Amino acid sequence: MNLHEYQGKEMLASYGVAIQKGYVAESMDEALEAYKKVQQESGSDFAIVKAQIHAGGRGKGGGVKLAKNVDELKEHAGNIMGMMLKTPQTPGGMDGEGKLVKKILIAEDSYVPNFDDCNEIYVSIMMDRDKKRNVIIYSTEGGMNIEEVAEKTPELVHKEYVDPTMGLQGYQLRKVAFNLGLSGQAFKEMTKFISNLYNAFIGSDASLFEINPCLVTGDDRVIAVDCKVSLDDNALFRHKELAELRDTDEEDPTEVEAKSFGLNYVNLDGNVGCMVNGAGLAMATMDIIKLSGGSPANFLDVGGTADAARVEQAFRIILRDPKVKAILVNIFGGIVRCDRVANGIVDAYKNMGNITVPIIVRLQGTNADIAKTIIDESGLEVHSAILLQEAADLVKGVLV
Repeated sequence: MNLHEYQGKEMLASYGVAIQKGYVAESMDEALEAYKKVQQESGSDFAIVKAQIHAGGRGKGGGVKLAKNVDELKEHAGNIMGMMLKTPQTPGGMDGEGKLVKKILIAEDSYVPNFDDCNEIYVSIMMDRDKKRNVIIYSTEGGMNIEEVAEKTPELVHKEYVDPTMGLQGYQLRKVAFNLGLSGQAFKEMTKFISNLYNAFIGSDASLFEINPCLVTGDDRVIAVDCKVSLDDNALFRHKELAELRDTDEEDPTEVEAKSFGLNYVNLDGNVGCMVNGAGLAMATMDIIKLSGGSPANFLDVGGTADAARVEQAFRIILRDPKVKAILVNIFGGIVRCDRVANGIVDAYKNMGNITVPIIVRLQGTNADIAKTIIDESGLEVHSAILLQEAADLVKGVLV
């Protein structure tokens, strides 16, 4: 689950991480009120207007602007709020439709009054699954082009791995600050910043923190000017206050709908719809589709209770994609009996009544033989298979 910048900053601040202060607004009146608060607290007329969407590269799309007075604040807030913001990370990139901006953040300009003495740092924390450790990734070359830095000058990107049994150690904090070329008060502030940031990462069960830029100011403060926070959905039951921050308007509406029915669905760009129970089997099914000459149109895990209602809803979601030319149902009957799934498929097919794409069904496990009989005797345009390779051959046949 992704958080908006303002939500992520509020969470970081609760762990003692220094942030660029600001206030979120959903109307011009709220934006002006937020600007007054920023003026009073910062002592400056300068403020930053930031679009709040779940995508990076907002500055490149015109979603981040500096306002030097109230008139510029009105102009930028009016232009950004309600715009379809296109960034390299919105669907379709800069040539896509973009995302509608419903909220803006009015934030202090952390670069004044010593702009020339400020340094932008890149800091992120994530799990390195190969090494089975959390890793702090950091660079002196923070800012909008960190991807280019990583590609062209990888030696400028440093990594510090954290042993989960030991936790983040003091010498590692000092190493990070040293590699960033800091000294004196800035050195101390950076060690404190990284320590608090790591505590927030662990405490919130996050999967990614990205602070870009992390600003070292002219007076040696260290501030999170921007932040990207992704939380582990599987741990949200421990963080009900964070789960309530979910903004479904920023998510794929089909994926949101699928989640409401207990379906794990991810939209892809292929031509073969998948309906599977279990994430591992779903991945194997997508592989076999590729090997058969097709391309998966989705990842869809119906879970262990694939009753008729859930199967029917899964079919409806898959068939909503106009690119789907066939559907492969691959169910292993362990927790759920195959005959129950087969009856669900037949019922769903009859209820929907307008399925025009070929359906290949492979059911293995408990009562698989009974399930095959149910499918074969249903009189419906459904192809049954026993072996996975047989299912793959059927997919290949219907795509030719």
